[in-house]
Amino acid sequence: MPNQDAVVSPTAESGPADVGPPHQPSKKTARPKSTTDLFLSFTVLALQGFGGVIAVTQRELVDKKRWLTTDEFIDDWSVAHTLPGPNVVNLSLMIGERYFGLRGALAALAGLLMAPLVLVIALAVLAAGIGNNPAMAGALRGMGAVAAALIASTGLKMMPSLRNNILGIPACLAFGTLTFLAMGILRLPLGTTMLALGTGATAFAYRRLTNDRGAEK
Repeated sequence: MPNQDAVVSPTAESGPADVGPPHQPSKKTARPKSTTDLFLSFTVLALQGFGGVIAVTQRELVDKKRWLTTDEFIDDWSVAHTLPGPNVVNLSLMIGERYFGLRGALAALAGLLMAPLVLVIALAVLAAGIGNNPAMAGALRGMGAVAAALIASTGLKMMPSLRNNILGIPACLAFGTLTFLAMGILRLPLGTTMLALGTGATAFAYRRLTNDRGAEK
């Protein structure tokens, strides 16, 4: 005869076992729906990028579209910056290829270039007649100030991500300061600055990674 005093599992009495803290979802919650979505998104991005293109790119791809996290955007932008050619063009090719291969890369590139090409041709025709107008010159200087402020604000927004950088915040600030001095004060060429400081930062990061792996062993 079966035993009536069945043993009750402690887990059954106390409910589900504690499996640790709940999973924290990634901030990157979306991806391009199609190559058409890529084309239209980069067209909208391009039509907003008057001078301060990095600010618009970060807002569209990270804050609005959520195709990239802040850390991923910084990594991709760094790679795009070191490759020959315009930074945002390189970034568009990288993102398009990542999601849809060659078709995606071409769609993102077309969206980035097509509308601005038409707009620039139209503005060139217009500026040919009023290019020497003092009001036009003043307007362009004003747009330059706004573009500089947009770039600065984007840099400040991305600074918290330095907490996760292998270099550490002090080293990041040091290399950033040296870059500003080299480019902004000493007016050194971009290639020379990237070769010197980029090589130094890469070597320092490699050393940190090597030391961390050695400590783990």
